[in-house]
Amino acid sequence: MSIKLVQKRFLKGSREFEIADDIVNFRFKTPLKEEKLTVDLSILNPEPVVNEPFLEFHSRVKCGPLLSLLIDIPNAQEFNAFVDELKQRARQEYNAFAGLRTGSLPAGMAANVFEEPPEFDEPGPNRIEKMVKPVSVESIDSSIQMLEQYLDTEEIKPLLTALEALKAEPESELLFAQLVTAFDDLGPRQGAVLTYAPYVGILLSDDPFGF
Repeated sequence: MSIKLVQKRFLKGSREFEIADDIVNFRFKTPLKEEKLTVDLSILNPEPVVNEPFLEFHSRVKCGPLLSLLIDIPNAQEFNAFVDELKQRARQEYNAFAGLRTGSLPAGMAANVFEEPPEFDEPGPNRIEKMVKPVSVESIDSSIQMLEQYLDTEEIKPLLTALEALKAEPESELLFAQLVTAFDDLGPRQGAVLTYAPYVGILLSDDPFGF
């Protein structure tokens, strides 16, 4: 069952949000243009940030907002009901990704999936200067193979390049920083990457016991 929220402002167009299964569909429409976006719920941080007049939902890794909802539009009741559902579904989908979907991964990859949802810090100086865990070359290689098999390689080319470089020099802090940047730049594609290459999320998490 899908759940919708439609927000309209005079002369400024409309914003339409629809929660459907494990994704959120977003459409922004004005008299001059129309934009569409799909966000995987598993990558959405369920704790939004108030940035008047918006309530913003960010990625668990990426700093910028993925969804921006106009506060209390069309009314407080509908708005709060939609936000509560969005937060709940985001938690459920991440937990499903982290645990219940383990069995759907190929043999050898299941051990790389999170047993507990990790908390990602926003990108910053400390994040890119130091790796909190050693790099597994074998896991990176498996991740690259999975991504090349199941995703459009052109859409994630910078990430694949960063993974290949880190695989060649697994102790390089500079190459690790490049991987962080490449992942941050994926935006809504982060969810697809983590689905087929969960080790990438483990590597970028701040949990030293992530694998």
